[in-house]
Amino acid sequence: MPADLAVIGLGPYGLPLAQAAVAAGIPTLGYATGPEAGPLSPAELRRMHASGFRRATDPAQLGRVRTAVICAPTPRGADGGPDLGQVEAAARALAGRLRPHTTVILESPVPPGTTEDFLRPLLEEGSGMRAGRDFHLAYSPSRVDPGNRAHTPAGTPKVIGGLTPACTESAAAFYGRLTDKVVRARGLREAEAVQLLETNFRHVNIALVNEMAVLCHELGVDLWDVIRCAETKPFGFQAFRPGPGVGGHAVPQDLTGQTSRALRMVELAQQVNSRMPGYVVQRAATLLNEHGKSARGARVLLLGVTYKADLADQQGAPAREIAVRLMELGASVSYHDPYVPAWSVLDRPVPRVDSLYEAAAAADLTILLQQHRTYDLQGLSVKAQLLLDTRGATPTGSAHRL
Repeated sequence: MPADLAVIGLGPYGLPLAQAAVAAGIPTLGYATGPEAGPLSPAELRRMHASGFRRATDPAQLGRVRTAVICAPTPRGADGGPDLGQVEAAARALAGRLRPHTTVILESPVPPGTTEDFLRPLLEEGSGMRAGRDFHLAYSPSRVDPGNRAHTPAGTPKVIGGLTPACTESAAAFYGRLTDKVVRARGLREAEAVQLLETNFRHVNIALVNEMAVLCHELGVDLWDVIRCAETKPFGFQAFRPGPGVGGHAVPQDLTGQTSRALRMVELAQQVNSRMPGYVVQRAATLLNEHGKSARGARVLLLGVTYKADLADQQGAPAREIAVRLMELGASVSYHDPYVPAWSVLDRPVPRVDSLYEAAAAADLTILLQQHRTYDLQGLSVKAQLLLDTRGATPTGSAHRL
């Protein structure tokens, strides 16, 4: 069966889109631009293949589809902004095979202006066609929340912005097959700025509660109780919770160097959030000292080294920096994570414990970094000699909370 859709980039954005498309009955082709590190389980991938999803190894196959969506990851580059290397590779793979009337959509997180100023020239040069005349070009922010079963693709509105009104409508027609609601932005840059606002909103609000966590600890205030009470307000408040750092694939952007006006709030948020791994290690060392132990030589068990609960994805997870800092203090670090069978830090394998409760009982300090559903936190709080909970997930009074 010929494919209607090509998803280019089979990572955290591409695989969920391909999954939703196959579930909607759209024959889908997947083309990888780099390592596949998506949030889907092996069982989910098997179901996709059984439902008609196919992987393409030859870029020539990309020329047989009506819609191509570029979902290449854009990790943080050396300059702190998103690295567009995989987006460029995707564009070059597609451009030479692009057919007239194809709809090309970019979903990768990018700064405003990227679709028109970066992607468009690559596609036009490689295809010999003009966007908006010979093929449609649009942008849609990827709204993937890995592991969240409450918000399905069908129930999550999709924002669309096209190079021309016809481009917008062509992209809207495609996404209308996947979601109950399509929202049309005025153009490409407005749609790209939606992604910018949504990503920065998350990082700024996490930074606020992270600062509150440090302040409340100094004041002897239970921040988790503060949040519990505050979220009862039915207007003007949305609950965010602190943690050991901010992981994930979407890079916060302050647009420094790209415009005459940087987003100072975002810059400050990045500074606050980047300090959290060091703060966790500081709290860990203080707890050990208060219990008559030194960080040097202490046995420290890290629980959950992924960036999000119940997923194997480690992109941007703070666990790595925390482990490095603990090792620099002379601690002996081990870990447990049901989704990570092997883990290395500084090119050295970190011992993985098998018997969780025995390991927690033997460790001088256990640090909960990620709240996987498989963890019995009540049981862990009883077994552990000393437990630092960075997620506020343990029963009140059973552990030291961030």
